[in-house]
Amino acid sequence: MTAMNMIQALNSALDTMLARDPDVLVFGQDVGYFGGVFRVTDKLQQRHGLKRCFDAPISEGGIIATAIGMGAYGLRPVAEIQFADYILPAFDQLVSEAARLRYRSNAEFWAPITVRSPYGGGIFGGQTHSQSPEAIFAHITGLKTVIPSTPYDAKGLLIAAIEDDDPVIFLEPKRLYNGPFDGRHDQAVASWAGHPSAEVPEGHYTVPLGKAAVVRAGNEATILAYGTMVHVARAGIEDSGVDAELIDLRSIVPLDIDTIVASVKKTGRCVILHEASRFGGFGGELSALVQERCFYHLEAPIERVAGWDTPYPHAFEWDYFPGPARVAAALRRVMADVTVMDL
Repeated sequence: MTAMNMIQALNSALDTMLARDPDVLVFGQDVGYFGGVFRVTDKLQQRHGLKRCFDAPISEGGIIATAIGMGAYGLRPVAEIQFADYILPAFDQLVSEAARLRYRSNAEFWAPITVRSPYGGGIFGGQTHSQSPEAIFAHITGLKTVIPSTPYDAKGLLIAAIEDDDPVIFLEPKRLYNGPFDGRHDQAVASWAGHPSAEVPEGHYTVPLGKAAVVRAGNEATILAYGTMVHVARAGIEDSGVDAELIDLRSIVPLDIDTIVASVKKTGRCVILHEASRFGGFGGELSALVQERCFYHLEAPIERVAGWDTPYPHAFEWDYFPGPARVAAALRRVMADVTVMDL
């Protein structure tokens, strides 16, 4: 086990797979000689050569189209889109080609591609570098969507994504890149190297896609979260005084509905947390699924805590983010059965 931040864990996953599988390739904007804008691909080109880790033109549609062709040919490409906001020019390739290739060809061809992208806010990147588009991808049948919250999970989930035969959108929360995050501040905690979640095995291991983690056991309410919001949820629980169970979804497609249902049936209350805008966000789908399966066990209305329903507000970034205070307020409301929304 080695102490790693998320950048180092992701780099280790890519390094491991490049060494392990000659069909794995890594490419994208600035990922080669420069090592990526966030340094996730640092030194991979030097270790594995220009043919295994290389730069691509500034053409997101071209990057994804090339990855699909590589996958159909039998390779396992890992394509980086420099920011999740930039992926929209390639959206048709993902929806019309990657997501449907296995089905439309009767499994003669498939697209075992992994599309990595930094996502979410926290670096004062403004509207075109800070969005959280996971709900868009979750809606597309045939795509898998993965969002890690710890260095350990990041490495294991990325290796599992690369080895998966279906296209995977792998979203990397930027606020978590530099180390474990305490949910309260704008950067990693100073003592991240001694943090349990920073201990990452060397070499190959996987964390299965579609399996949630119970981060904190509890009996009074359930919080569903993923990515950065897992840490915000933990801080909110501490502030609320509520004995809440915290579930890190880890992947939203496939979704571990069994773990969710078991928890909500036990606690009788549910709070859903994500950074993206509330309206049309993935929290709405989670709310519907919980309502359908746990209706007779619910003792209070389901609460959603999310970003504002506005374009990403650069000047008010830290007000836009759901923070511990909003999480704690939602927990107190479900305990009191008060139905006022926290918009």
